[in-house]
Amino acid sequence: MGTRKDGLEVDHIPFPMPETRWILRQNWKKLTFLHWKVDPALLRAHLPDDLELDLFEGDAYVGCIPFVMEDVRPSGVPAVPGISTFGEFNIRTYVVKNGVPGVFFLTLDAKSRVTCLYANWRYGLTYRYAKCSVKGEFSEGYRWSSVRKKDGVGLNGSSKPTSEVRQANPGTLEYFLFERYSLYTVRKGKLHHGYTHHLKWWYCDAEASISENSLVESYNLGISDATTPEFIHMSKGVNVVTWHMLPLEGAS
Repeated sequence: MGTRKDGLEVDHIPFPMPETRWILRQNWKKLTFLHWKVDPALLRAHLPDDLELDLFEGDAYVGCIPFVMEDVRPSGVPAVPGISTFGEFNIRTYVVKNGVPGVFFLTLDAKSRVTCLYANWRYGLTYRYAKCSVKGEFSEGYRWSSVRKKDGVGLNGSSKPTSEVRQANPGTLEYFLFERYSLYTVRKGKLHHGYTHHLKWWYCDAEASISENSLVESYNLGISDATTPEFIHMSKGVNVVTWHMLPLEGAS
């Protein structure tokens, strides 16, 4: 299909994007991807019944991703200084429904009260307010820290690149983890699905030094050491547009 009339390139996306106009624009910047293999049965307890875990070679994965959410704004509306850009630290896993792979968030900790209120109410996303900070440059590495206001749960550490940047090939673990263009949520007891569009990820291998990770430890996922991820990657980021989250037919 190449490039659509609205300018979106879609050849790299393995399923059709909505034909309707997207509603939100945002940039995901200064990302560190921390991943662990986890016990599928323990992870299953955190998912809605209607969602199926997506496995890679029989293994389930959970990711903890500190990054900067930049210039979040509706279509046709300029970004608002002090509101549209903030740190976000999320925990996500990989799921599939009706053959469409996506992500499901266990939590999205963010330094934005507006987002925490609106996204939870409007989309069923599990945002929690936290003092989140991500600093640094890609070539020298990122420093990240977060502490949740309500219970003190947090993540503190840093990352630096250890390889050249590349894009993932189909069939690899990196392709499974990164090339996701949809997400699932539960809103008012109903499973919802939404689409996200961005260009294919450029990323590199990385190493991380983590002094605290009670964010991951707060979930019972069978991870023996939350300060030592099994897989670590970094990316400068992508520019993103998203569509409405819509209820799935037949899902409870």
